[in-house]
Amino acid sequence: MRLLALSGSLRARSSNGAVLRSALDLWDGPATTADIGALPHFNPDLDGEDATPPAPVAALRTAVAAADALLIVSPEYAHGVPGVLKNALDWLVSSGECVEKPVGVITASPFPTGGDHANAQLCETLSMMTGAVVPAACREIPAIGPKIDPATERVTDGPTLTDLGVAMSHLAAAATPLNP
Repeated sequence: MRLLALSGSLRARSSNGAVLRSALDLWDGPATTADIGALPHFNPDLDGEDATPPAPVAALRTAVAAADALLIVSPEYAHGVPGVLKNALDWLVSSGECVEKPVGVITASPFPTGGDHANAQLCETLSMMTGAVVPAACREIPAIGPKIDPATERVTDGPTLTDLGVAMSHLAAAATPLNP
């Protein structure tokens, strides 16, 4: 099962990046992370019926189409989805690669809310895109700071790692074909 991960943070040492790397460590199969920072700003004029999408957009769409499941890990900015991640999703809205694709959404925050607003917005957007959001694979991780080892850039908090493992297991189960 191939997993494609998207990070809503472009920061090199972001806590959400650490969560993403920790989740990928728990995935049993090939996994890659999409470079959404290279995408141009969404412009429908660049994506019309006769248009050829920009190369980074085509690469993202190809990667999403090839994946058996998607994992989105994101911080919350101003009670919402970071612009870079929303931009990536906008490029995928009309192309169809997310249709019925199992998706897990994980948000992490230094605050006690765990990024609940961004999590809810991402799940709503992905559902509208007809992605198969897997509720059991979605998490909001509060107070993330002390749960990460800055040296390894991984989650080291036992209960959080266990919970991530459960989420990734649910995502894997949703991505497994019934009749391979």
